[in-house]
Amino acid sequence: MAQRITRFSIGQSAKFTGVLYLLFGLIFVPFFLLFEMMAPEGTGGFGTMFAIMMPIMYGVMGLVGGAVGAALYNLVAGWIGGIEVEISA
Repeated sequence: MAQRITRFSIGQSAKFTGVLYLLFGLIFVPFFLLFEMMAPEGTGGFGTMFAIMMPIMYGVMGLVGGAVGAALYNLVAGWIGGIEVEISA
C-alpha cells in the first residue's frame, strides 16, 4: 500500500542534516592535518585552523540547508502532493 510523505518537520530536518554534515566534515579533518604537516615551514597554520573550522562550517551549512530544504518540500508537497513510498511490514 502506497503512503505519501506530505510534510517534514523543519526543526528536526535541520538538526538531522546539521549533525550529518558535521560528521561529514569530521571525515576530512585528518587529511587536512596531514597536509598541514607536509606544508613548508612558515605557511601560517592555515590548514590547522581550517581543519578545526571546516566541520563547524559544514554543520551550520547543513542546518540551514536542511531547514530550507524541508520548508521547500512542505511548500511543494502542499501544491502537488508528497512523495509516494511503499511500506511493507
